[in-house]
Amino acid sequence: MPTHKIDPNQWITLYSDYLFNYTISRINDRDMAKDIVSETFLAGLKSMRNFKGEASERTWLISILKRKIIDYYRKTNSKKGKAEVRISYNSDTENEGDWLEERVADPFDKTAEDTIENKELALAIKQCLSKLPKKQATVFEMKTILDYETETICNELNITASNLWVIIHRARTAMASCLEKNWF
Repeated sequence: MPTHKIDPNQWITLYSDYLFNYTISRINDRDMAKDIVSETFLAGLKSMRNFKGEASERTWLISILKRKIIDYYRKTNSKKGKAEVRISYNSDTENEGDWLEERVADPFDKTAEDTIENKELALAIKQCLSKLPKKQATVFEMKTILDYETETICNELNITASNLWVIIHRARTAMASCLEKNWF
């Protein structure tokens, strides 16, 4: 049993609003956001014995929440039969197309080095995004980061679906190249 004591009886009072606001800003679906926060608390209960006390209780719950959000998007993308967003960061064909987030440190096994690496990756992504032409950056952010539906993006930017896929392909290629040069 860890020496740091956590109190799940206080989680809803202390963290539910913060976790919900964090989730709703990424999911944009109130009911789903509530479900994901509930799943986060449940996962926290199930893995309480793994809590080492190296981070605050809230930080630990946020790391669980982030994984739940990623799982939600993976599940959503596979249900719709859409191609998953993949970025190739290796020049070898064996690992080509691996998920970018698989290169990010596991949030359940955080070290100071992992935290620095995640911050550096976020900064590199922002810098690479700023180097894209405005329309490519907007489309990439809407589709890949904010997970907007194709129809929504097309309506908002007044472009066709085929134009969207050309733009997103070019943006992904440019992002992968930029990240390979500036981060990996």
